[in-house]
Amino acid sequence: MSVTWLEQAAQKGLQLLDAETAHRVTVLGLKSGLVPGRKIASDPRLAVNLWDLKFPNPLGMAAGFDKNGEVPDELLKLGFGFAEAGSVTPRAQAGNPRPRVFRLPGDQGVINRYGFNNEGHDALRARLTVRAGKPGVLGINVGANKDADDRIADYVAGIHAFSEFASYFAVNISSPNTPGLRDLQARSALADLLSGVMAARDENIAKSGRQVPVLLKIAPDVVAEDLEDIVEEVLDKKVDGLIVSNTTISREGLSGTGPYQETGGLSGRPLFRKSTIMLAKARRLAGPDLPIIGVGGIDSAETAWTKIAAGADLLQLYSSLVFKGPALIDEILTGLIAKLNETGLASLREARDANVDAWASENP
Repeated sequence: MSVTWLEQAAQKGLQLLDAETAHRVTVLGLKSGLVPGRKIASDPRLAVNLWDLKFPNPLGMAAGFDKNGEVPDELLKLGFGFAEAGSVTPRAQAGNPRPRVFRLPGDQGVINRYGFNNEGHDALRARLTVRAGKPGVLGINVGANKDADDRIADYVAGIHAFSEFASYFAVNISSPNTPGLRDLQARSALADLLSGVMAARDENIAKSGRQVPVLLKIAPDVVAEDLEDIVEEVLDKKVDGLIVSNTTISREGLSGTGPYQETGGLSGRPLFRKSTIMLAKARRLAGPDLPIIGVGGIDSAETAWTKIAAGADLLQLYSSLVFKGPALIDEILTGLIAKLNETGLASLREARDANVDAWASENP
């Protein structure tokens, strides 16, 4: 489905607004129905079955766009195979002062320092209670309050709060915008965290009616030794998967145009290489069986295919939509179908891992 003139006009209009206002206008447009659903490419070869979930296609909306679970079904109607709400913290928090998100048009990247701004568990639970019973895969990304005395307890509280609503959980310890949060990636702290959230998941099986998968979302900036520790703990604690990766604090490779020196996490095209190397390294360490969602810099069918070949079972994007709009969803899915036709493969799973060793041998 090609880009309509209305979508082109809306995209140009959003670029005239500051980045955070444009984001809010987009969410409100989805809520009001002003952003219509799209008919997108469909092919049974794009379907992915993981855990007890059926994904109609591998492309998901990453966390950060729909922080408060306002528009999951509208996102699915755009053609995403799944959506992820959050990050959500137990108590509402305002996040960091504005301005806190910046476009880098010359690099097709975005820097944000939102700081887990969200309305808290109660507000999201209220929305999900109304949504209960609707189809579609919806992940819940849980985080910790900035001023929490016990951050692990915050993550455990998130598992308890949303077990009956979440298709899967994403445990986000990799945002660079909450001071000290990434310290939870250190082995001893990570072991305690994963033990806590997996126990909480199991305690809620009766309430949820199923064993809700738990995935760990990691940063692209961890060194090799730390990545080995992370994967070993994930396997030891029987965590259900990884999300690789969150934003980077690196500014390497930027053109030096726009507000590139702003603090925060960098996403979009400049993150692609670093996150893909981290993905392949994680896949090589984890082996073939652990599901991994590849995130970071996907902005075309070619980059989506590259992530799959580097070890991803599923994909997520967000920042590229800032520059390309929702037509990108169909562009990627159509391109993946073309790749399957070209290679003669019967599924995306057959394409996975084709270039793991090459990417894993790179230095990020």
